[in-house]
Amino acid sequence: MDRRQRKTREAIFKAFSELLESNKYEHITVQDIIDKANIGRSTFYAHFETKDMLLKEMCDDIFEHIFDDELCEYNEDGTGLQPKLAHILWHLNEFKSNVCGILASQSRELFLGYLQQNLTVLFRMYLNDFKTKVPEDFLLIYLVGSFSQTIIWWAENKMNLAPETIAEYYMKVVETH
Repeated sequence: MDRRQRKTREAIFKAFSELLESNKYEHITVQDIIDKANIGRSTFYAHFETKDMLLKEMCDDIFEHIFDDELCEYNEDGTGLQPKLAHILWHLNEFKSNVCGILASQSRELFLGYLQQNLTVLFRMYLNDFKTKVPEDFLLIYLVGSFSQTIIWWAENKMNLAPETIAEYYMKVVETH
């Protein structure tokens, strides 16, 4: 992608982000995005097939940044999961207006699907740290689903609690002895 294409793409993302701050996702049109980005319709469609594809790309960019290689390495000291969950929450908080806007919209499931794909990779590394006698696939689905719901609850409460606090609460709930 050349510099001009990157600049146009950034303008589209910026316009979309600004629109998400004050509008529900389902009420934002491609026309709104191109007007705010000051680009032509054909330029938008040269980069994204649909508004949903724009959302997917935005999620991919957010999650690529959040779920970097370091995050997806297992810490053998047994303390690694909670700080990693806090790390995820810090980054989601950086994109607070986008995340809250998306989670309050009809595209919530799309966002959560992308998030859960990444969470599955992370939680899978830590399954053996949980001292429970349930099948691993059940435990994995539980951890991913419950952390996703934790994020929704946190977003619905305007992300007022610190990410470390949310990660601590979550770990207290899922700890088994």
